[in-house]
Amino acid sequence: MEKQKPDNIVYSDREGYNAYLLPYATTVGAPVIKTDNIVAWKTRGIHQVNKEFKYKFSQLKEDYQKLMEEYEWNDLVYNSKFSFEPVIGEIYHMYASNDGTNFLSLIGPHEWNKEHIASFKLNSDKKWIKLELSNAIFPNI
Repeated sequence: MEKQKPDNIVYSDREGYNAYLLPYATTVGAPVIKTDNIVAWKTRGIHQVNKEFKYKFSQLKEDYQKLMEEYEWNDLVYNSKFSFEPVIGEIYHMYASNDGTNFLSLIGPHEWNKEHIASFKLNSDKKWIKLELSNAIFPNI
């Protein structure tokens, strides 16, 4: 019978005593090989990424809502009645007429008693910007 080596001796028939070649510890006194617990790291990473995605999604949703509101106001203005060519930078006011249609006018809401819908300014891109007019500009609104 062949002589057996003790369990704590690293021996290979092909390479002989090769403990010094191995990438891991082979003696009882060697440092313990532990795998890192990365579950906590993954959990923090997932939480952080999900928080960022949620924030970006809410920003996109808010931007989309603003864009749709701008589109609806522009659609309303372009489909209203006006018999003049609007000048860029001027303020125009939209009113509801008695027959239910909307019309655009230069006359401010404090100058007559028509149902004022909103006030707009035309920018250089031909986009109507809805204005929030304060009482300082139009005291009778």
